[in-house]
Amino acid sequence: MTALTAYDTAERLFSRLSALDDALGILSWDRDVMMPSGAVDRRGSGVATLEGLRHELLTAPAVADLLAEADAGGDLWREANLAEMRRLHMRAVAVPGALVEALSKACSRSEMAWRAAREESDFAALRPDLQVVLDLTRESAQAVGGVLGLSPYDALLDGFDPGMRQATIAPVFATLARDLPPLLTQVLERQASGAVPASVGRGPFPVARQEGLGRMMMGRAGFDMMRGRLDVSAHPFCGGATNDVRITTRYDESDFLPAFLGVMHETGHALYEQGLPAAWLNQPVGRARGMTLHESQSLLIEMQVVRSRAFAEYAAPVMAGAFDDGGDWSSGALYRHMTRVEPGFIRVDADEVTYPAHIITRYELETAMIEGRLSLRDLPEAFNARVKDLLGLDVPDDRRGCLQDIHWPLGLWGYFPCYALGALAAAQFFEAAGAAVPGLAGTIRQGDFGPLVTWLRQAVHQRASSASTVRIVEDATGRPLGAESYLAHVRRRYLEDAG
Repeated sequence: MTALTAYDTAERLFSRLSALDDALGILSWDRDVMMPSGAVDRRGSGVATLEGLRHELLTAPAVADLLAEADAGGDLWREANLAEMRRLHMRAVAVPGALVEALSKACSRSEMAWRAAREESDFAALRPDLQVVLDLTRESAQAVGGVLGLSPYDALLDGFDPGMRQATIAPVFATLARDLPPLLTQVLERQASGAVPASVGRGPFPVARQEGLGRMMMGRAGFDMMRGRLDVSAHPFCGGATNDVRITTRYDESDFLPAFLGVMHETGHALYEQGLPAAWLNQPVGRARGMTLHESQSLLIEMQVVRSRAFAEYAAPVMAGAFDDGGDWSSGALYRHMTRVEPGFIRVDADEVTYPAHIITRYELETAMIEGRLSLRDLPEAFNARVKDLLGLDVPDDRRGCLQDIHWPLGLWGYFPCYALGALAAAQFFEAAGAAVPGLAGTIRQGDFGPLVTWLRQAVHQRASSASTVRIVEDATGRPLGAESYLAHVRRRYLEDAG
């Protein structure tokens, strides 16, 4: 077999793996959105079998020889694709197939247990299943870390953002922990002195009208309904498969904003998935680079654009027509409502000033759990204490505390830092887009996302996994990822804007 033939054979293998990924994506979406609870064991077994099959294909003895022999022939995209193939293979061979299947089954059971425990606000009910997930996650992380020369936590983090390390995160988070508390104090004092109203409209806000508004705004942002859909789930997310991107939200008739912002957040994720290069959709290089960039795209749409004064001027009359409740739907009222800063318990509903505190809390705790410094039995108390330290709040129950997120029950340990890093990247990208696209604020004021999305397609989406997160950010913005743009954005919007 020639080197080029070996490369072509590897591409065919990874195309098959991509098809399995798509099947698993739809099965996972169905589990979280539509599957009856009585099917959990059978579904868990089926998903574990497919994941085991995927692992067998990727780790077959012949694959190592194939990837060693393959040569991309000097083509830059093929070179990047081959590098991704080798990275994925190296991570996979580090973990025994039996462990892959065991962890998959444990996560399925834990996810269903989380639903019931969250409903009852009873962390103790989840703990046995979550302990199994944690133990197996540690075992997997130790195996991968041993092969890659990484700590267990860095091995987990690398799975969500290849190349990202705690050494990179630590100084950035230290800057946020130092600069955000005094900023938050200033913002809260400014709001109190201005007697900013806490709401817009009168309500209630019927679910059907909220859904209609969300679908319309998804379309304005560029979401292709021929290649995706919107549904309801206990925890908003973006999933599905290639050319079948599925997003979810949850509704509250007393306040339209959480569901609306959730829809727009997940739309940002979906735009990234729908904007990946078509020629490489079945290959590793054609995937989204990692969760830091993924979160940057969702937070750019939700935080940078949708919470802006320009967007409020467009959206206010649209929302007034959607709800027709006779309330105050002026653009000023909507803007103040969307930029209201108030420390709260729920991460996904947090404003952009307090949001990093939620992430720092989870990052510190999951690091301690993976390293064995914190037991699950002590998690609720530790979670509540850190929220008190960073946000000044007394967590009233587990539902609004350590049970609110689905990540740990689903085995997504090492994911949380990507949220905060994504918020920083979002500010940096939006700043760069504003400099590169003439009249960007004016187009947003007209409800036209087109120029912004076009810039994002070129700067981020179309690059897929052809380069590292660090390289993509630096190429698009002219400097490394850092906290400066985010902190400057917070000061402009919350301390300098006339309100």
